[in-house]
Amino acid sequence: MKKVLDGLTKLENLIMVAAFIIMVGASFAQVVNRNFFKLPISWFDEASVYCMIYMVLIGTEVGLRDGTQIAVTGVVDKLGGRMKTVVQVIAKVIVVIFSFGVLMGGIKLVNIQIRTGQVSAALSLPMSIPYGAMVVSFAIITLVQAIAAIVLIVNLLQNRTEEEKV
Repeated sequence: MKKVLDGLTKLENLIMVAAFIIMVGASFAQVVNRNFFKLPISWFDEASVYCMIYMVLIGTEVGLRDGTQIAVTGVVDKLGGRMKTVVQVIAKVIVVIFSFGVLMGGIKLVNIQIRTGQVSAALSLPMSIPYGAMVVSFAIITLVQAIAAIVLIVNLLQNRTEEEKV
C-alpha cells in the first residue's frame, strides 16, 4: 500500500507542478499581452482557469491526506483510544462513499462530453479534458481515503490507537 500511496503522491505532485507552471505562464502572458501588445488572444485566460481547476481538485486530495483540510474536530479531539479511531474510520468511510459518488458522476459527465464532442471556446480543447479533473482527483481521493480507512481498521483490530503508534 505504501508504494501505491507514494506513486499517487508523485502523480499528484507532477500534475500540480505542471498545472502551476502553465497557469503562471499563461497568466503572465495575458497580462503582458493586455498591457503591451493588445493582441486578441483569448486562450491565455482559458488555459489558466483549466489549470487552476486541476490544482484545486488535486489540492483537495493533498489536504485530505495530510490533514490540512478544514475540519470540525471538536468532538473527535475529546475522544481517546479506540473510540477516537472508530470515529475516524466512520469519517473515512463517509469520505470514500461521497468521493466515489462524485467520481461516478464525473465519469458520466466526461462520457457525455466525449459523446457530444463539445470543445472549449478559445483553445478548441475537448471539454472532456477540463471535466476530467473531477475524475482524476476523485479517483485518487477515493483510493487514498480507502487505503487510509483500511489502515485505521487494521490498527483498530490489532488494538493499536494513534497514541500508541507515536
